Amino acid sequence: MASSEEPTKSSNLYDTPSSPTQPLLSKPYPSPSIEDPQQQQSSPLSDSDRTQFLQIAYNFGPRPFKDLPFLILFILFSISTFGFGIFSIFHHNSNFSSLSSFSYDPTSSSCVKNPISNHGSFPNFSGDSKFLGSFLNLSSSSSSGFERGLIWVLVITFILSLPIVWGVLLLLKHYTKQVVYVSLPFFIVIPIGINVYWFVACTISSSCSTSLPLAYRILVMLFVFLVIGVIVWIIVINWHRIELTIHIIGIASDALSRNLGLFGVVPCLKLGLLAYYVPIVVFLVFARYNGKIVPRESKGDYHCAWKQDSWVAAYYALAILTMLWSATVMVETKAYVVSGTIAQWYFSKDDSTPKRKIRSSLRNAFGPSAGTICFSGLIIFVVRMVRAAVDSARQEGATGIVNVVLRCCVNVFMAAVDFLNKFTVNFAAITGEAYCTSARMTYELLKRNLLSAVFVETISTRLLGGIIFVLSAVYAVVVCAILNGVTNLGVYSYYVSLLAWLLLIIVLGFFVHLLDDVIDTIYVCYAIDRDRAEVNKPEVHNVYVQLPISRSIRTPLV
Repeated sequence: MASSEEPTKSSNLYDTPSSPTQPLLSKPYPSPSIEDPQQQQSSPLSDSDRTQFLQIAYNFGPRPFKDLPFLILFILFSISTFGFGIFSIFHHNSNFSSLSSFSYDPTSSSCVKNPISNHGSFPNFSGDSKFLGSFLNLSSSSSSGFERGLIWVLVITFILSLPIVWGVLLLLKHYTKQVVYVSLPFFIVIPIGINVYWFVACTISSSCSTSLPLAYRILVMLFVFLVIGVIVWIIVINWHRIELTIHIIGIASDALSRNLGLFGVVPCLKLGLLAYYVPIVVFLVFARYNGKIVPRESKGDYHCAWKQDSWVAAYYALAILTMLWSATVMVETKAYVVSGTIAQWYFSKDDSTPKRKIRSSLRNAFGPSAGTICFSGLIIFVVRMVRAAVDSARQEGATGIVNVVLRCCVNVFMAAVDFLNKFTVNFAAITGEAYCTSARMTYELLKRNLLSAVFVETISTRLLGGIIFVLSAVYAVVVCAILNGVTNLGVYSYYVSLLAWLLLIIVLGFFVHLLDDVIDTIYVCYAIDRDRAEVNKPEVHNVYVQLPISRSIRTPLV
């Protein structure tokens, strides 16, 4: 793919100053062959460590199982959740639904069922005919009006979202610069237009102007303009990174277009998580039915109440923890599969596309590296729980110097965990190492090459988010115009358009998250190339070499 003038694979980047991939940093990163002997003697790294560092590459061979205790722990959580859930179904008390038919019997000091009650042992559906009639009326009315318009618009939006995602990927691959610079003005124009439109529409409408006085409308409008000003400020201070971000997005889009199977695998992982959740939700419902009806005293009077078994609360905690941990495991599995697939493409020789890349990544994710993924998911889960607890304490207004110091310490600890965890799964997908080893080696890899583990190009995520916001807003405006032209929904057309915008932005948001994982993976692959003084993808080096060493360094573009 590269021309004869471009550097070949496994070549040294820094043999001559005229190398076309010479980095644009203040000085080139050193090659082991040109280091000063005195620096080599004073280096704390041993020869074995250097040999180990130079051997970092994608592991195409068989991989040993890593972090097995965390995989076993996750399996135990899942088995316990399903086991006790099945027990709750067979052990449930069918009298839960007929609690009203029980009354307190002073003779036996217990709750007994009224003999004249016609309630059975199953849930009471005494109003079945009315419920069925209202359902049929709802179904008949949904064939026209708001319900019909909403269903059709959402179905059409979901169908169109697939070619829209494909079109956005092609545009970002071939016309990244044009798409970005065309979208940037709309980051400001669309919010301003919406802000002015709702203010005028609310002022004209008598009901809206009555419920929202003029002073409040002005305050809301000024607040929105303040938010728009913040957006403008963010764009201005990051303007020097726009050109670099364009190249990064273009490289990631090209890599994703060469691995289109990820668009099918990643949604299947989410559907698998949903299928995993369904029985757990059923178990949680039946867990409420485990208990008995007992007499309760209230102000001298006895009545019958439902008392759950003591283990139900513990099962709820177990099931919820399992669901949350499973969600983070799914997120890490997605990142692992994407990283493994993109890394195989990156390290492939002579631009030949490796066969069964995704299958190999899935086999490693659910096989040798399953424990590593469970460990990473557990860490993310714990971090989010701690952050939620800290935010909850802050909202409750906890004061005092001790609370402030504790919050600062927790925030520092969470930032350190994020620092280590950012590229750990990407590195584990490439090398097959355990989680702790991957975290340490990733940190050392980036530190040796003067790269930041926190900063790849954070503006790329914001820029992609702005692009999908603009596209979704344009689509919503078109839908609203069509509905106002061909239907008589009136004000309901705005609600339908809003829901269509929400659905499209969710689908495009999935695409953005996928592209973010690709960007992070290419960054780690580039760091490995840089550490080995090799070039597997020259077009990637020409772009990623322009990344600043730190946030304060602004490197000019060629």
